Amino acid sequence: MSKPVLQIIVASTRPGRAGRPIADWFHGKAVDSGLFEVELIDLAEVGLPFLDEPNHPRLRQYVNAHTKEWSATIDRGDAFVFVTPEYNHSFNAVLKNALDYLHHEWQHKPAGFVSYGGVSGGTRATHSLRQVTSTLRMVPVLEAVNIPFYTQFLGEDGKVHANDIMESAADDMLAELARLAGALRPIRQG
Repeated sequence: MSKPVLQIIVASTRPGRAGRPIADWFHGKAVDSGLFEVELIDLAEVGLPFLDEPNHPRLRQYVNAHTKEWSATIDRGDAFVFVTPEYNHSFNAVLKNALDYLHHEWQHKPAGFVSYGGVSGGTRATHSLRQVTSTLRMVPVLEAVNIPFYTQFLGEDGKVHANDIMESAADDMLAELARLAGALRPIRQG
């Protein structure tokens, strides 16, 4: 059996964002784990417009090329990690839009969260995301990486210099995502 595909989705599109270096750090952790085939998906590069499909995503009657491409990308994923900032006690609109474009493609797949922010470390964003992903019939894992005062972990080299807590949390989340990806695969194929 082939390794499950883990898609790491970078939510922030803001210039000067920390999301990309944080996602790059987590990508390295995921690759090193050997548990997954790993893809990095940057919503700044995907560039989805605000939802512009005339039909409800539940119908899968997509008319726009960008939606068909997004559908194919997410369809091949077996598990997801959303790297998200916290904006005003929640996650950002670009990620909500990307989630809302699709329906079936997300179902019965585990979701993990790497969040960053100030004192809360993005936990309020993660809380909101858990509700949305559950509604899309994803299975959010309890394990998460929350990075408070994230700027302290960004080096002058532009890379994340993680502490032991971040490293351990990432390992735990990856193990749980792998376990659930395997367990949920028969449900998706049934």
